Amino acid sequence: MTRVAAIDCGTNSIRLLIADVPAEGAHTDLLRRMEVVRLGEGVDATGRLAPQAIERTRQVLAEYAAQARELGAERVRMVATSASRDAENRAEFEAMVTATLGRLPDVATGVEEAGLSYLGATASLAAAARAHGTAEPEPPYLVVDIGGGSTEFVLGDASGVRAARSVDVGCVRLTERHLHSDPPPPEEVQAAETDIRAALAQVAAGVPVAQARTLVGLAGSVTTVAALALGLPAYDPDAIHGSRIPVAAVRSVSAGLLTASRARRAALPVMHPGRVDVIGAGALILRVVMDTFDLDEVVISEHDILDGIALRLARPQA
Repeated sequence: MTRVAAIDCGTNSIRLLIADVPAEGAHTDLLRRMEVVRLGEGVDATGRLAPQAIERTRQVLAEYAAQARELGAERVRMVATSASRDAENRAEFEAMVTATLGRLPDVATGVEEAGLSYLGATASLAAAARAHGTAEPEPPYLVVDIGGGSTEFVLGDASGVRAARSVDVGCVRLTERHLHSDPPPPEEVQAAETDIRAALAQVAAGVPVAQARTLVGLAGSVTTVAALALGLPAYDPDAIHGSRIPVAAVRSVSAGLLTASRARRAALPVMHPGRVDVIGAGALILRVVMDTFDLDEVVISEHDILDGIALRLARPQA
């Protein structure tokens, strides 16, 4: 058993998982945390990480580092994704992380990010299906990880990853680029959809999407859409993980979010405050993916790149 601390620093949020990972089988969570720090605030327009965004991230990272020490994590890894990968002042961010955490972050390539997401998302699919009393999802899986700055697509099966592609459409990036009104009018939504469809053409050129038997969706935008589709009175990870959401429900939820005011979105009982401003774009990405690739349902995973980082820390060959 290896105790590890995995940190995922994305465009919108920074998350921590401290877990005990056996040589094989399921890992045991000791602590999970997620804080919205919006590291990628403005980076699409300026190409730089804002000083206030770096400072927000530093404050939370200091708490995570302390908790990793307190719980006796033997191995620690922080993976930083789209926002820091794109930034001109990436060195400033890396210096902050080194001073706060005691080690450099791994600024993952899009393909590496996709592989970690695939590992984390698929490791517990069979167990989740048993918990729901449903049939196990069939491979090959198309894992779609909708982040703040980018979305990762990875096709794979039990033998691992077959193909992967990362594209620069994410819920924060699209919101800042296109969805400026409250709520956004049809022309703003259409402009965002045009960006998504252009990115999906890149995906289709590199990933044989038609081979997929099961779409697996992950990250906060997807799980929030699932919570709304399921009509949950409060956010419930156990109810969400492994659930199957039909495309008609995704279309309905996406349309509702994009036509709702900010105040109405904020009042939804399953909505995390940090997702209120960007959930419409995240839901739109999922809907356009399903429509473009003619996918009739999505299996939801609460496990993602964070779990992949933890598993790879303890099992380097995983």
